[in-house]
Amino acid sequence: MPELPEVETVCRSLAPRIEGRRIERFLVRNGSLRWPIDPQLPARLAGATLGTLHRRAKYILIESDAGRLLIHLGMSGSLRVLRSPEPPGKHDHYDLELDDGSVVRFNDPRRFGSLTWIAPDRESHPLLDGLGIEPLDSGFDGGWLYRATRGRRTAIKLFLMDARRIAGIGNIYANEALFHSGIHPRTAATRVGHGRCEKLVTAVKSTLARALEAGGSSLRDFVDTTGACGHFQLEYRVYGRDGEECTRCGGSVRVIRQGQRSTFYCPGCQR
Repeated sequence: MPELPEVETVCRSLAPRIEGRRIERFLVRNGSLRWPIDPQLPARLAGATLGTLHRRAKYILIESDAGRLLIHLGMSGSLRVLRSPEPPGKHDHYDLELDDGSVVRFNDPRRFGSLTWIAPDRESHPLLDGLGIEPLDSGFDGGWLYRATRGRRTAIKLFLMDARRIAGIGNIYANEALFHSGIHPRTAATRVGHGRCEKLVTAVKSTLARALEAGGSSLRDFVDTTGACGHFQLEYRVYGRDGEECTRCGGSVRVIRQGQRSTFYCPGCQR
């Protein structure tokens, strides 16, 4: 599933191509995504002018004078900007046709993605309510993490991935950040002291920043709006490397299951 760096990469690629453009037509070929697309949405969006685009957790929000579009890529979704019309494929579910002749096309083979409309008079949406702090925000620092983890017996890796507390880190980047901070993923959150909280926050931020510079990770389906793949998977130190040699200590990377997800770590480097 695309995680924060992949969604942010899409936002940064998409924003300059659509902000200020007018929607000529919203064409829905298959509205049966994770949740059905509102059948009234094409009429609501016709003629609307698109405003700013930003990310919240793993959601893409597109402002317009007709309300906001809330997009989730799901496990296999992608948004492509086409400069000239192309015949739609089997999994091309909707198009935003813009006034400059370009088309924003959503493709999703597994159909776990979603498109939701937020009316202009609504401040938020249930999908956004209750989301935690953004890990790239200045407020996410060692002091915040230390206070938030006091009394929490849950494993620190699961704490990092709890979107009600920290929004959008995801499995790949939680694995990598814990490696770079030298913290064992099973460590109880409350046992991570102030100094290690500072180190972990630094590792989270630097890992996400490096992933953004690399255009995210492309393990299966992820591409940005131009069709380009990310390259951060070439920098993984532990994720997906079960049984391989640790690049730091020469030991063997191991894998365990936490919260129904694979956790990769080096027992020699992470305590």
